[in-house]
Amino acid sequence: MEKHPIENLMTTTMESLRDMVDVNTVIGEAISTPDGATVIPISRVSFGFVAGGGEYGQSQPTQQSPNSTDADIPFAGGAGAGVTVQPMGFLVSSGEQVRLVPAQYCQSIDRLIELIPQAMAELRRCRREKNERAAVTIPVTDM
Repeated sequence: MEKHPIENLMTTTMESLRDMVDVNTVIGEAISTPDGATVIPISRVSFGFVAGGGEYGQSQPTQQSPNSTDADIPFAGGAGAGVTVQPMGFLVSSGEQVRLVPAQYCQSIDRLIELIPQAMAELRRCRREKNERAAVTIPVTDM
C-alpha cells in the first residue's frame, strides 16, 4: 500500500523539527570558568506544528475512466512549523553552592527572593563574630 502524500509531508516536517530542537538547545553545554565555577545555560523551547491537505477533483469515477483510483485525484497540501527559544537563566555551580541566575528579572520580588540565602549567610556570619568577640573579652578584676 502506497503512503498518502500527507504522510510524506508530515514526516519531512517532523524530521526537520527534530534536527532543530535537541537537548543541547534546552540545557546548554557546561562552561568552566577560570575560577573553577561551572555555568550551564538553560532555555525554554516552544514549538508548533501544523499540516493539512486535501484531494481535489471528482470523488466518483467518470464514464471516461471507470478504473480511476485515488491516485488519479490531485492532492494539495502544506505544512508549517515555528520554534521559539527563550533564555531562562544559568545554573552556576561554584564550590559547594549551586545558584540559578535568571537571564532577566521580571519583578523586584524575584531579586529579593534570590538574595534571601545570601542575607541569611551574612546574618549568621555577623552573629558568629559577635559571639567570638564576647568569648574573648577578659574580665577586669580589682586589685
